[in-house]
Amino acid sequence: MLGAKPATANNWQDCDRNVRRFILSFAPTVRLDYTTVQGRNLLSRCGSSLRRLSPSRQACIYVGMATLTEFSVAEAIAVLTRTPAILDALLRGLANVWVCCNEGENTWSAFDIVGHLIVGERTDWMPRVRIIMENGEARPFDPFDRFAQLKESQEESLEIDQLLDDFAHLRRENLAALQALNLQQEDLTRRGRHPALGVVTLSELLATWAVH
Repeated sequence: MLGAKPATANNWQDCDRNVRRFILSFAPTVRLDYTTVQGRNLLSRCGSSLRRLSPSRQACIYVGMATLTEFSVAEAIAVLTRTPAILDALLRGLANVWVCCNEGENTWSAFDIVGHLIVGERTDWMPRVRIIMENGEARPFDPFDRFAQLKESQEESLEIDQLLDDFAHLRRENLAALQALNLQQEDLTRRGRHPALGVVTLSELLATWAVH
């Protein structure tokens, strides 16, 4: 999570489920050494999710956000560009029985998830990039409502195809705006302030967007 301490055997159990899921989304850079006491303790606390990582991802532990030497704007854009088409191929034209069902209380359907991504495109990623570039740490990010899409879906009658169109349009606009900034390597160390997590760098924000 942005600004979070590295995950260790001592603090992993304090992470909520969403934080753990976020950390595990960095699978290529989440590595675990089972020969150490710390590695075995961490594995026992995080459950089956880490056990499912392939052997090539299980050498040593260094859980954290991308560093300046690891992060590439071009590589992030390559991932962000492809996401709308992938979701479109998976979901367009499907009946509501597939896209609107969830796994029970406090879980999201595919419809909810696409709605969440749309809210992020509108209010989170590029607005926060601009805050960092224009204000640095002087102005904290606006809080992000993780459940805004649930409220909107109750107020509006939308179909999944419309959501997919909206998401693709917003992502194109945001990526064009990001590329127009012509970010340089030194820009990636610029810092902003998350309202809950504290100081974050631009590279951390963009890395989080890429894997979201």
